[in-house]
Amino acid sequence: MASQWIMVLSLLVMWVIPQGSLAADEDPLQDFCVKDTTQQIHVNGFPCKDAAQVQASDFVSTVVKNPGNTSNGLGVAVTAANALTFGGLNTLGVSLARIDFAKNGLNPPHVHPRATELLYLSQGTLVVGFVTSTPENKLFAQTITAGELFVFPRGLVHFQLSTGDGTALAFSSFNSQNQGTSQVAKALFTSSPPIDDAVLEKSLQLSAADVTRLRSLIKKT
Repeated sequence: MASQWIMVLSLLVMWVIPQGSLAADEDPLQDFCVKDTTQQIHVNGFPCKDAAQVQASDFVSTVVKNPGNTSNGLGVAVTAANALTFGGLNTLGVSLARIDFAKNGLNPPHVHPRATELLYLSQGTLVVGFVTSTPENKLFAQTITAGELFVFPRGLVHFQLSTGDGTALAFSSFNSQNQGTSQVAKALFTSSPPIDDAVLEKSLQLSAADVTRLRSLIKKT
């Protein structure tokens, strides 16, 4: 009887551990699947280029090589190297982003619905943080300096603010080939078609004039 319970327990452990270790994306079924930009097929990801046509250059990208343009209202530029911009990442379950900050630049509150983010600060000083889900809505915020890491759990609202004397540069990795990004303010005030004013007024306790002003302001940034 004891040996039977040991066998059952072993089977349960074998089942549970792989479930807990799954990445955000499904495991690939082949060595690679370089995105084929010639096909207009809608799948959960992108169709694969014929393996016979794949070159070593398909696995190289200069997407994050150069600084982004931070001359905007937020003072930030996010340059993504994911399956949309780097076809060699298709089906591999990873991606990366370069984040350039002007002095006092802000990467505003946003979420990545499909990935956890691990940020490495290469230069400058950032205040970073995320907010847990309801009911606690607890803020975890920290000042980090060059050489430090900070992790943002998948799907939680988070932000980065440059607070040093100059510019800042960070690189973020994601456990998804296409992490997705939704800025909270833009999602609420610049959606297409727009969210009904009454919804925003009641949800955020704003006047009609406030909603109109915020729609215009956020659209410009």
